[in-house]
Amino acid sequence: MNLDEIFSHTGPFCGVLPHYRPRPQQLEMTRTIYSALERRAHLVAEAGTGTGKTLAYLVPTLLFGGKVIVSTGTKTLQDQLFHRDIPAVRQALARPITVALLKGRANYVCPYHLERALSEGRFKSREDAQHLQAIARYAAVTESGDRMACGDVPEDSPAWGWATSTRDNCLGGDCPHHKACFVLRARKKALEADLVVVNHHLFFADVWLKDEGAGELLPASNAVIFDEAHQLPATASLFFGETVTTGMLFELCRDVKVEASISAADFAKLPHAVGELEIAAKQVRLALGPAQARMPAARGLELGEFRMALDAMITGLVKLDVLLESQAERSDELEKLHARCHEAAGRLERWLTPPADGDASVDGVIVRWLEATSHSVLFHATPLNAGELFARQIEDDPRAWIFTSATLSVRKDFSHYLHEIGLKEAETAVWDSPFDYEKQALLYVPEAMPDPNSPGYTEAVVEAAWPLLEASCGGAFMLFTSLRAMNEAHRLLQARMAETGVHYPLLLQGEKSRTDLLDEFRRLGNAVLFGSQSFWEGVDVAGDALSLVIIDRLPFQPPDDPVLAARMEAMKRAGKNPFFDYQLPHAVISLKQGAGRLIRRESDRGVLMICDPRLVEKPYGRRIWQALPPMKRSRKQADALAFFTSTSDQLDTPTD
Repeated sequence: MNLDEIFSHTGPFCGVLPHYRPRPQQLEMTRTIYSALERRAHLVAEAGTGTGKTLAYLVPTLLFGGKVIVSTGTKTLQDQLFHRDIPAVRQALARPITVALLKGRANYVCPYHLERALSEGRFKSREDAQHLQAIARYAAVTESGDRMACGDVPEDSPAWGWATSTRDNCLGGDCPHHKACFVLRARKKALEADLVVVNHHLFFADVWLKDEGAGELLPASNAVIFDEAHQLPATASLFFGETVTTGMLFELCRDVKVEASISAADFAKLPHAVGELEIAAKQVRLALGPAQARMPAARGLELGEFRMALDAMITGLVKLDVLLESQAERSDELEKLHARCHEAAGRLERWLTPPADGDASVDGVIVRWLEATSHSVLFHATPLNAGELFARQIEDDPRAWIFTSATLSVRKDFSHYLHEIGLKEAETAVWDSPFDYEKQALLYVPEAMPDPNSPGYTEAVVEAAWPLLEASCGGAFMLFTSLRAMNEAHRLLQARMAETGVHYPLLLQGEKSRTDLLDEFRRLGNAVLFGSQSFWEGVDVAGDALSLVIIDRLPFQPPDDPVLAARMEAMKRAGKNPFFDYQLPHAVISLKQGAGRLIRRESDRGVLMICDPRLVEKPYGRRIWQALPPMKRSRKQADALAFFTSTSDQLDTPTD
């Protein structure tokens, strides 16, 4: 059966996929990817929403015959591929290939640490103890040990910290449960499979281990396909950099306390040193004040109280390192804890070490910065050009490398993305969405909106959105560029509904898992979901449940981001324009992701409301909206309201 037959009206997918219909773009994309696999080429392919890119790369993958690694942006998409999409394609094509799902070790129950935690019984709450018992019941019957399949325990439960292992505390071949290890079982299946499904974090963890000379996680393959490839630059920066956090030190202290009570109960200096380190780490966070913030290392180190607290924490860490070294021979666990402590101390030392030119923030390669969250301080060392580091991994690699997403280009120009991932020479291709956006969607930019940086801006967003929420009877996503604005808008809309007596179910990011929120949103049909970054992409709600997507402002990166500031400075020195060469393309790609939530099927209709007046009032605004799907456009509220009550396409459309 050739590709034309496979993707025809009478092809095998018609009987397997309920909403399947042939799309020329999908067939063209399939042919292009198949050719790239055969030639072992580098291909960057953008496929507009509705193209069906998952089938477009899975079909050639299954027909290809070689071993292929498919990497996705999130574990949720990874599970969707493994449990839904690949079985459907395998059934349709009747291809008897073997498939494996592989995640990082923290996603699998560790029998050793689970048993140990149960025997010690040291928990912060009764709920943690109940969750650990539920994990034990799950571990006794599961084949995979995958924590996402354990529905009785929330994904963010602290109990998982007791029931899983890390690279630092895994005992390896010395573990008494070595033969029952779920991680090793998953890796064995991956070695034997024809198709291995991973996520970007695991892929880069494998690259990092190879660079460190510490082996590898992933099997050899003939090709690598990255879905949601627009996420790769951020993930690469994470793994090619270094981060140490006070939270990591608290976890280290917790584990040392437990092991010291078992293997070194006669050595009182260990728990004493742990207590000192815990106090010092808390002082580091307190020294930065209550507000959450990001700043270059140099600015943070100028704060006298913070510098004193940091020096005390490092002194405490070094002291604990020496004591652990003296006791390391008493147990394998103490040896592992010493290695963790030593690594953390080394990372902090490297973070503190200024580059040769004396600038503690930027040395042209690494940006050193710190981040204060609600309860922790994170010390980051981020490479300025992660793309160059990634390019080294693939430049002499004979495999085919396929990068695909709905958002990789700016008006079909891939130069920004290619620079971000370090690809100087790669084939590129674009397939537009098959949806009829002219009839299915309206882009509405409300008039008389204030400057996005003005104090009352979020209140103005809710005020402008309310008439549309009433017209759509809920069924809306409200997407924000910050958690602060998201929470404020949620509070303001609650107050507005109380005033008017009109009520829609309000769902707020963080109250439940993303999966649970989306399931509830689909089930209710008239809900308003408030989301920040995690709801801008990878979210698929087709049908009447979603007919309005509201975006509060253009997603420019925050100006206080130290990495962005360093990158802009480096671009200026190179004679480039940071705004047009980096900030604007980055914002366009992010906005395309958010806009892509609205229309998911040929039968969907809806309004995309972008509240930011810069979209039409600034000269660069044209470049942004021209990169969006070709919807009708209006600034008149009446047009937006009419879209929910009429199927007419005779709406006013402003001229360029």
